[in-house]
Amino acid sequence: MDKSTAPVRFFGYARVSTVGQTLEAQLEELHAAGCTTVFREKVSGAKADRQELMKLLAILVPGDELVVTRIDRLARSTFDMFAIVKRIVDAGARFRSLAQPWADTDDSTGRLMLAVLGGLADVERDLIKTRTAEGRARAKARGVKMGRRPKLTAAQKAEALERRANGEAHTSIARSFNVSHQTIARLQP
Repeated sequence: MDKSTAPVRFFGYARVSTVGQTLEAQLEELHAAGCTTVFREKVSGAKADRQELMKLLAILVPGDELVVTRIDRLARSTFDMFAIVKRIVDAGARFRSLAQPWADTDDSTGRLMLAVLGGLADVERDLIKTRTAEGRARAKARGVKMGRRPKLTAAQKAEALERRANGEAHTSIARSFNVSHQTIARLQP
């Protein structure tokens, strides 16, 4: 069955961030817009692993349409939104937002706006990486150690290395310091 004869499936996606919020208003709008199936979840938009959204994206085929009430229901950042819309378009489906008519992949203006947002997403990602790297460099210059705190103090490490050199089993040493035997095995003088 080609795209011109296949029936268009209208899917809605409704999301709220907290348990106290309700999906009712979004559900009403999506059903009024012709969505026969609405995927819904109560989870933060900042979370990358939104199970219902992932299920919805996995079933999209050419000719389908994914509708949201507002684009912030789909994603919290420009980069995330662009990545999700790209998956929709790559599946041959259409994306549109009821509150933002410009966010429609079937319209040339909508595609232009989404392309601009994609460019902004790249800039946003680069800015975040740059700010993070600069912040880490400043912290290191101040003597801040990055990463997890060591499980053993300097004195404990010296004692463990000495015991290990004397032939004591890693597991025995590890038990006395309440760490794993791998921690003892990884110690370097």
